[in-house]
Amino acid sequence: MRAHARTLHIQQMKRIHTLYVLSVLLLLNLFGGFSLYSQESSQPSGDEDVLKEIDRLMGVLQLIRKNYVDIDKVSTAELFKGALQGMIECLDEYSNFLPPVEYKSLVEETDGHFGGVGVTVNTVDGKVVILSVTKNGPSDRAGIKAGDVIYAVDGIKLTQEDTSNMVLRLRGQPGTKVKITILRPDEKGELDDERPLEFEVERTMITMPSVVAAQVLDGNIGFVRIKQFMEPTADDLKKVLVDFESKKVNGLIMDLRGNPGGLLESAVAVCSFFLPKRSLVVTVKQHSDSHENRESERFQEHFSLPGYHFSDKVKMIILVDGESASASEITAGCLRDHRRAVLLGTKTFGKGSVQSIIDLEDGSAVKLTVARYYTPDPNRPTIDKNGIVPDITEPMRMAVIRDLESGFEENRVDLEKDTQLVRALEVLRSFPVLNR
Repeated sequence: MRAHARTLHIQQMKRIHTLYVLSVLLLLNLFGGFSLYSQESSQPSGDEDVLKEIDRLMGVLQLIRKNYVDIDKVSTAELFKGALQGMIECLDEYSNFLPPVEYKSLVEETDGHFGGVGVTVNTVDGKVVILSVTKNGPSDRAGIKAGDVIYAVDGIKLTQEDTSNMVLRLRGQPGTKVKITILRPDEKGELDDERPLEFEVERTMITMPSVVAAQVLDGNIGFVRIKQFMEPTADDLKKVLVDFESKKVNGLIMDLRGNPGGLLESAVAVCSFFLPKRSLVVTVKQHSDSHENRESERFQEHFSLPGYHFSDKVKMIILVDGESASASEITAGCLRDHRRAVLLGTKTFGKGSVQSIIDLEDGSAVKLTVARYYTPDPNRPTIDKNGIVPDITEPMRMAVIRDLESGFEENRVDLEKDTQLVRALEVLRSFPVLNR
């Protein structure tokens, strides 16, 4: 009994010593950070609270380690990771902490290449719905169809899991396999969770196209859809535009509906195809990094790039909706302000902020809102929280656009369902409207 008590005492002393060492190291590091923070900031009221908050953080850490019932299942690293996430995510809805796996997934998505199963998904009425299946991709070969609802991945049900976590489960090294359980709607559109279908799908390297459905409609009007602004987007769009010019189109419809944005540089490159050289595309405003004047702001102007230029004689309409955000709004707002394009659809999302990805040593990263952007016309309302009201309002349910996605992936349009596209074609046939 005494030996057992002595063993417990020794274990407790080791834990106390370990916690003491961790606390000292953390305080030394945080004090160094605090000193740097104090030098960089001119707001003394904030400085006075920093050490108090550090002390409170250490107090909570000790309470958890001393009293939490399952402390043996939680590492100190996990606790601090949670603290980091909370600190960053309380800033705004777009700033967050990216663990290594999520950061890797974000980089892959930006590059347009990743190991996956070849499906596009979205959350609709609380369910993870497959919007489109890559033709001849692994899911297509397995028998998965657009409209299927993902019920589970590797046996883990998705009822309480968000779309981003589910996407991470679907992705992985090419050659590895994943079990996908789906519910397939019947003829009435109803789901029967008593009769799920299970597929084992082998992941392959997936190339995510950002420019799709390029075609000529009505004999002389080009249509192209940009799904997201990624690194290959501008080059892929240029090929489409060159092809359109060879076919002598006299109208162009660029579809940015449902486009969540992407890379600022990609949006600038796309706008450059339609503007004179050195035209203002977007102004980015951020706080000055001057130690002497933290309240001042600095502006960075992005201008159109030299290179390929699409014919100014071709009239242009951009389709937008409530899910057109960020880089989509930069593109739409810029080309509207320069009177190069007419916007048609519904008001855009209203995300007028810029996020930077900052690498950390352990492979994780911080996504931080660092600036806000403004379109060229200073008299227009700011996009952030307001969105862009199109020149021509043509309502259409977002669910319809999601339904059209599988057709876009296969280079098809549906002029019976897509009333916004039909309206755009009508407007392009009436030149006086565009010459206002």
